[in-house]
Amino acid sequence: MYEQFESEIAVLVSSLSKDMTLTRKKRNREYVSQLKEASFSAKLIKLCDISANLSDLKNYEASKSKKLRQVREKRHYLSIIKNDLAGNPNYPYVQSLIESANLIFIKYGQRPISLQSKKN
Repeated sequence: MYEQFESEIAVLVSSLSKDMTLTRKKRNREYVSQLKEASFSAKLIKLCDISANLSDLKNYEASKSKKLRQVREKRHYLSIIKNDLAGNPNYPYVQSLIESANLIFIKYGQRPISLQSKKN
């Protein structure tokens, strides 16, 4: 059981880690592909990570332009994973996490993310 759990965690971590050996442009392109292909669990973890980072932005000692860059990056990643997270009745807080993120996006002059449930 421990080996299985360890393996699942390794896969999740791997799917959410950027390859720092690549150039920035290539790394970002590859990371977007990783997010698109990631499991539901990995996307849920990414949503929580985005939410925590955005919530902590007020404590982040950086210029307004650096904060805006962070907000844009988080918005971009959220836009990639949002539809795969939408409408899952087992995770009712997904909607509220995205709504909270949207308040921060709006504060920084970014368009909110619209959340549409997947149609079966």
